Amino acid sequence: MDLDISYPRLDSFPLLLGKAAMKSNQATLPPTRRDVLKSMLAASTAPLVVPASLFGETAPSNQITLGCIGVGIHGYGWNLAAFLKEPDCRVVAVCDVSREKRERAQTGVNEAYGTTDCKAIADFRDLLARPDIDAVVISTPDHWHVPLSLLALAARKHVFCEKPTLTIAEGRELTKAVDQHDRVFATGLEDRSVMHYHRLAEVVRNGGIGQLQQIRVGLPVKPVFPEENPVPVPEGFDYEMWLGPAPYRPYTPTLTEAQVWRQVRDFSGGSLTDWGAHLIDTAQVANFSENTTPVAVSGKGTIPPNAINSVPQTYELHYTYQNGVTMEVGSSQPSIRFEGSDGWIGNQGWRGELKASDPKLLQRTYDSATNKLWPQPASEHRNFLDSIKTRQPPTYTAEALHRLSTVMHMGSIAMEVGRPLKWDPTSESFDDPAANALRSRPRRKTDILP
Repeated sequence: MDLDISYPRLDSFPLLLGKAAMKSNQATLPPTRRDVLKSMLAASTAPLVVPASLFGETAPSNQITLGCIGVGIHGYGWNLAAFLKEPDCRVVAVCDVSREKRERAQTGVNEAYGTTDCKAIADFRDLLARPDIDAVVISTPDHWHVPLSLLALAARKHVFCEKPTLTIAEGRELTKAVDQHDRVFATGLEDRSVMHYHRLAEVVRNGGIGQLQQIRVGLPVKPVFPEENPVPVPEGFDYEMWLGPAPYRPYTPTLTEAQVWRQVRDFSGGSLTDWGAHLIDTAQVANFSENTTPVAVSGKGTIPPNAINSVPQTYELHYTYQNGVTMEVGSSQPSIRFEGSDGWIGNQGWRGELKASDPKLLQRTYDSATNKLWPQPASEHRNFLDSIKTRQPPTYTAEALHRLSTVMHMGSIAMEVGRPLKWDPTSESFDDPAANALRSRPRRKTDILP
């Protein structure tokens, strides 16, 4: 996969590495987004390198205080690192079910600020109860995204949460809560602020390839993980809290690693909902569908036997939108291609080089007064902070997250019932009782979530 490591948003995160380590790391960065973050965390014993000048320009009374829930690979190496660079916010608490991770994050934040003020909290409820926290950053496994967001909104916190939702019903539950509590909710999905994908959507929305007809999306094939025998929960790790709303299952050695739990239906939806959240979002935006969904879906997938994996590893999906545009989504490698009446445009690999039937499409500029796509935001993190201050909707709203996640859940449900389905975006229902039953699933009741 082609990863453009010269892109400014990656270069702007030397936070978790000493300068020498960062220089060395740039020459050997692995090819995936998650592996890049893993390599950064491997060097997390180095101090967070943040210029002290960043923190002296905004009065404390004007700073947005943040609590970060989930400080693993993405929560620490991407989200926390990004917010530490913003002078008008202050991370005052970090929370994780892993003592090692939360203490590492606490140390990193304190070193970045040159203080000892950041608190390491084991139970997210203690973090949400703090009146001095304005907003929370949720970077947990997928099954916690909506439940934690609901609790944070009820606690009157603004919310920055990673994608996706776990079910269709959860997404609508989230949008209603955002409206009810009048707090800012922003999704942690960087694609709308990544030049490559913003540019693709911009060209298509402005008619660069004529009338859009078909979208082709490729998503990576993830590994098969063998079944494991239960083992004792490691000291310093709250497994019951990690499970939270998910059905109980014994702890096994690799289950709580991101690459593994993402392949388990109780916690996630595999590469379809992980990588799909990135590339299918660009498809949704380019088709003017960011606040709606397709109206039909069909497909098939294969779940590996005798494995931890319980979601399809390989799949082929076909979607149809109300405007007649079709979208093919298949397991292969990250890619997206838009085909229209007058040509095509797309790329292969994460942030891969843009290509088009006519290279002039890539240089075309659009008048801001008539451009059919919003301006490219600096980053999803900056956009969230600006939205809190202005109370203007963020670039990536709860409604957009819900609609995007619904597209992916539609595909999963079609594969599970094994037949083509029609979908009504208004009533948010299928033409099939068995499929409708899969729009939601019960949450486990515990003392954490009664």
